[in-house]
Amino acid sequence: GAVLVTDIVDSTAHLARLGDAGWLPLLQQHDAILRDCVARFEGADVKTTGDGLIAIFEHPAAAIRSAALAITDTRRLGIELRAGVHWGECEISDGDIHGVAVHAASRVADTSGPGEVHVSQVVVELCDDPGLTFAACGEHTLKGLPGEWPLFEVKGQVSELDASTA
Repeated sequence: GAVLVTDIVDSTAHLARLGDAGWLPLLQQHDAILRDCVARFEGADVKTTGDGLIAIFEHPAAAIRSAALAITDTRRLGIELRAGVHWGECEISDGDIHGVAVHAASRVADTSGPGEVHVSQVVVELCDDPGLTFAACGEHTLKGLPGEWPLFEVKGQVSELDASTA
């Protein structure tokens, strides 16, 4: 499936600024928004990761559009998300998700900047949504994974992406 990994950019700085008392409600709002974005595109919200989320989707375009919507919707909380999407085999057990695809999606997310969605080449190849365009952002070494990975940034205004449904 299509694995989406998101995280809050500079979450440690936000935590330091807000303190635990301010951070927890922000995180709860973040989690609620992300779950809503995942559900809207028929994904399975697999787990939260402290400052992010891992979700799985049947279609790569749904994962990308869910990420775009989450980025837009969490901005009102004063935070920026970054996201990565990879396609591969995963296994869900005991409310957790396992597999190389999860690690790859997480590493792809690590390469993205605030408000960006990066995807692996297989996602570009499998994506059949004419509303989505991609720009190559070079070959990357992904920690713990073999070889060089060509990665792509989802182009277009994120606010335009989330206006249409998957």
